[in-house]
Amino acid sequence: MSKTTPLNRRIRLGMVGGGHGAFIGAVHRIAARLDDRYELVAGALSSKPDVARASAEELFIAADRSYDSFETMATQEAARDDGIDVCAIVTPNHVHFPAAMAMLDAGIHVICDKPLCLTVDEAEQLAAKVKETGLLFALTHNYTAYPMVREARQMVADGKLGDIRLVQVEYPQGWMATRVEDTDNKQASWRADPAKAGMGGALGDIGTHAHNLANFVSGLEISELCADVDAIVAGRKLDDNVQILMRYANGARGMLWASQVAVGHENGLKLRVYGDKGGIEWAQEHPNHLHFRPLDGRPELMTRGGAGIGAEGLRGVRVPPGHPEGYLEGFANLYTDFADQLGAFLDGTAPDAASLLVPGIQEGLNGMKFVEAVVRSGREGATWVRL
Repeated sequence: MSKTTPLNRRIRLGMVGGGHGAFIGAVHRIAARLDDRYELVAGALSSKPDVARASAEELFIAADRSYDSFETMATQEAARDDGIDVCAIVTPNHVHFPAAMAMLDAGIHVICDKPLCLTVDEAEQLAAKVKETGLLFALTHNYTAYPMVREARQMVADGKLGDIRLVQVEYPQGWMATRVEDTDNKQASWRADPAKAGMGGALGDIGTHAHNLANFVSGLEISELCADVDAIVAGRKLDDNVQILMRYANGARGMLWASQVAVGHENGLKLRVYGDKGGIEWAQEHPNHLHFRPLDGRPELMTRGGAGIGAEGLRGVRVPPGHPEGYLEGFANLYTDFADQLGAFLDGTAPDAASLLVPGIQEGLNGMKFVEAVVRSGREGATWVRL
C-alpha cells in the first residue's frame, strides 16, 4: 500500500456525524488512521450539542473545533489558516446532501458515506457543485477497495473472461427480520424511516453496494431493469427485500438480490461474473479468495497477495498472504487512495493513476438513478424501466 504523499504533513480531517451511539463514524476514523495519513482535528459529531461536545472531547478534538452544526463548521474551518482539508460525512442519509453542499461551498473536499443522498435531484445538484468547484469527492463504497475485488476488475478489463454475458450479485442480511426499528436500535430506526433513509430501505442501504460492486467489476452499466420490491415485515414503511432482473447495454443479463430479512445471513455479499471464456466468483465473508473458472482449463483459487496477483490486487495489501484482511482495510484503502489524490491536488501535481479507483460523485449519481428506477419498477408492478 502506498504511504507517500507530496505533502509534508498529515491531511487535516473533519467529520460530520459519528458521535456517541454511531457505528460507521468509528469505522471511518480507524480507516483514516490505519496508514497514518490523516489527523482528525474538527467535528460536528452530533445534532445534539452536548453529545457533540462529549464526543469531541473523547476523540481529543479541541473544544474550539467542536461545532454544534456542520454549517458553522464549514464556515469557521474555511476561515482558518489551519482549517480542515477534507470532511468525512458519516450521518444518516438525509444529512448527506446538505452537509456535502455546505462543505463544497466552503471550498472543502468531501468523503461521504453511501448512498450519496435521498433523490436523483439532490445527486444532480451535488454533481454540478463538484464540477463547478473542482473539488475532490469520494463515496465510500468500501467493497470496491478489497484487493481481490480490484484483481477481479482487472481480470475482466484484461479480457480473461472474454465478453461478459452474465452478472449475478446478492447481499443478504437477516438483522431486520423482526421489527427491530421499534426497539432502541438506533441503526434500525433511521434505516426504516423514509424521511432519513430515503426511497429505499434494504435497497438504499445494501442494494446500492451490490449495484456498485457489480458495475465496478464488470465494467458494465445497467440499461433497464425489472424489480420486485417488498416490505416483508408487516407495517414496515420501506423495503426489506428486493429482487431485480437487469439488462446491460452490451446485451449481458444480470440479477441482484438484496435482503435484510434473510434469517441466518450476516453480510453475505457475493458476486459472480461470467463471460464467454470464463467466470469469477467472490464472497465478502471470504474476501481473500477469488475463484476463477476458465472455459478451457482447471479452476483456480486465487489468494490475496499470492502468486500471479497483479498490481491492482497488490496495491491494497498490507500483511503477508494467509493473514486475513477485509472490511476495515477496504475502507482504509479508499482513504489512502483519496489521500494520494488530495496530496497531489494540494501540491499541484498529477495524482498516481492507481489511486483513481475510489468511487466518486458519478458513482453516487448512478446509484441514486438505480434506486429511483428500482422503486419506480416496483410501484408499477415489476415492469421493465429504463435508466
